[in-house]
Amino acid sequence: MSNEGVSVIIPAYNEQGAITDTLKRVYAVFRGLDRPFEVIVVDDGSSDETGALAKNAGAIVITNPLNGGYGLSLRRGILEAHYGIIAITDADGTYPVEEFPKLLKEYDRGFAMVVGARQGKFYEGSLVKSFSRKVFRWLAEYTAGRGIPDINSGLRVFNIALAKKYLMETCLGFSFTTSLTLIFMSRGHLVAYMPIPYHARIGKSKVRHVRDALQTMQILTETIARYNPVKLFLLLGICTAGLAILFLLSGYLRQNAVWELGGLVGIFTAILVFAIGFIAPRIDR
Repeated sequence: MSNEGVSVIIPAYNEQGAITDTLKRVYAVFRGLDRPFEVIVVDDGSSDETGALAKNAGAIVITNPLNGGYGLSLRRGILEAHYGIIAITDADGTYPVEEFPKLLKEYDRGFAMVVGARQGKFYEGSLVKSFSRKVFRWLAEYTAGRGIPDINSGLRVFNIALAKKYLMETCLGFSFTTSLTLIFMSRGHLVAYMPIPYHARIGKSKVRHVRDALQTMQILTETIARYNPVKLFLLLGICTAGLAILFLLSGYLRQNAVWELGGLVGIFTAILVFAIGFIAPRIDR
């Protein structure tokens, strides 16, 4: 393992019940490694004692005057960091920070990012949550063109220079890690995954599932459009062609000329969408 320095960044919003224990565990892990480190807690407009407790535990505390979001807090932490490797985790006790040495060892093999892929019942959650996660995972894998065990894990290490290069293209909310993962992969940077356990959180979750699901869908769409527009237009073209075929079949079975005409228009539209998808990257260049 190299001795390159690590900046540990922990975004925290009203986590006074967990922040002290989380920091104790983080310090215990990194004091056992032969490399310099710093711990930065970004207090995201907390109304409790999160910031004061983090400072008492020895962390560098950056305070947002109001709640700006998970991604914004990580951005601020990255811009204030002093070392070449960024390590992030949550303040709520869900992530096993004791796994950081394994992630760093894998990072030292030459990866741009190493992510802890969550396992266990606390990660799976409800049927609705599990289904939506699988849908987003499929879309993310379609975007990246490779398997992604965990699209938005909050336990990871990555290269700070690369992160700063793409920082303004990342999401300000909970989809920060999703956007950063897809950007790294779309730009050809090597990303590795390692399985980790996932625990029950301490305190109340700040995630708003409907809002964050819509935001994740937006991030996926924007990333495809920016880095691989052919895939976006291919997906749209397939959907359009599928609807057109349904119209044609319905028109044929019903002997309805209007439906058949609609199907033909849909086929031509699908062809046009395919064509735009192949032309778009050349126009961009």
